[in-house]
Amino acid sequence: MPNSSPSRSALVAAFAAIYIIWGSTYLGIAVALESLPPFTLAAFRFLAAGGVLTIWALSQGAARPTRRQLAMSALLGLLFLVIGNGGVVWAEQRVPSGLTSLLVAVTPIWTALAIWALPGGRAPSGGMIVGLVTGFMGTTLLVAPGHVGGAPVDPAGAVALNVASLSWALGSVLTSRLDLPRSGPLSSGLQMLSAGVMLFLVALATGDFARFDPSAVTGRSLAALLYLIVFGSLVAFSAFAWLLQVSTPARLSTTSYVNPVVAVFLGWLLAGEPVSLRTFIAGGLIVGAVAVIVTVRGRR
Repeated sequence: MPNSSPSRSALVAAFAAIYIIWGSTYLGIAVALESLPPFTLAAFRFLAAGGVLTIWALSQGAARPTRRQLAMSALLGLLFLVIGNGGVVWAEQRVPSGLTSLLVAVTPIWTALAIWALPGGRAPSGGMIVGLVTGFMGTTLLVAPGHVGGAPVDPAGAVALNVASLSWALGSVLTSRLDLPRSGPLSSGLQMLSAGVMLFLVALATGDFARFDPSAVTGRSLAALLYLIVFGSLVAFSAFAWLLQVSTPARLSTTSYVNPVVAVFLGWLLAGEPVSLRTFIAGGLIVGAVAVIVTVRGRR
C-alpha cells in the first residue's frame, strides 16, 4: 500500500522515467557490451551510480542507516541488480535487446506467483491462471526450436532472463516487508552500491574483469555506459525504488506494457534488429497475459 500522498506531477514524471528510459536501456546495454565484459559493465554502472546517490543523500541530511537497513538494502541489491540486471546484461550477449525486453516482460507473471507462494498469499483466480498460461505460451514460442516465423531465442539466454525476472519479482514483493532507510535516494543508493560491490566480485571470480581492456573501450560503449549510469540508474532506478514505496505493485507492473514496445522499436530502428512474425505473436501473448494479470491483481 502507498505510504504517502505524492503529487500527481511527481507520479507522472516517475512513471515516464521507468516507461521510456528503462525501455531504452536494453539497447544501451547492447551498445556498451560491444567493448565491455558484462559483469564488469554492470559493476561499473552500479558502483558509480550508487556511490554518487549515497553520498548525495547523506550530504542532504538523510539518517545514517542501521546495520539491519544495510543488510536489507544489500538483499534487494542482490535480487534487483546482481541477479536481475546482471542476468539481463549477461543474456544480451546471446539475445537481441528487443527480444530481451519481451522475455523480461514476464516479470509480473513471476510476481503473481511469488505473491501466491509467500506466507499469507492467495491462490490465483481463474482469470489470473489464464494470464499465467498465456504468458508462458508466449515465452515458449520465443524459445521453441525451428525457424517458422523467425529464429528462436538462445535457450541459455532465455533461462537467464527468466531467472532474472523471477529475482526482480521477489525483490518487488519483499520491498514493502523489509526495514529500509526512510530516505528513498539513500535506499536506492545503498542497493546500487552493494550490488556494484557484489558484481565486481562476480567479475573477478568469473574472469570477466581479466578480459577488460581499457584501451579497447570504444566511444560508443563509453557513451552507453554513461547513459546507463545517469539515466538508467540515477534517474530511472531511483524513480522505481520511490514508486515501490508510494504506488502499488499493479501500477508498477504496467511498465511491462511499455518497455518492450520501446525496446523493440529502438532495437529495430537503431541497431537493425529483426522483428519477425514469431516476435509479434509471442510479444502479443506476453503483453496480453501481463495485462490480464495486472488487471486481476488490481481488482483484488
